[in-house]
Amino acid sequence: MVAITAHPAPLRLTRRGRAVVLAFFMLMASAASAVLFATASRANDPETGPAPTVVVQPHDTLWSIATRTAPRRDPYAAVAELQRLNDLSGYVVHPGETLVLPRN
Repeated sequence: MVAITAHPAPLRLTRRGRAVVLAFFMLMASAASAVLFATASRANDPETGPAPTVVVQPHDTLWSIATRTAPRRDPYAAVAELQRLNDLSGYVVHPGETLVLPRN
């Protein structure tokens, strides 16, 4: 005896079915866009909380603090930023002083 197997009919989408599938993909794309937009808009928010600080150690200078705390930055710009943030008129710092550091 030979078994007869029936082949299922191919899947066909009606006009309404195509509209539902298209609406589903449009909804998913909109949701993905909303998530990406919300994430990207928060990337530029300023950091919150206390500013980073450093305590001046013996033999520290503004230059050594600037190069140690911001190694990829131009040292001249980092020293100027340290002076501005800490209201320093010169380049002298004393051990035990607490300096506010720029946020990176």
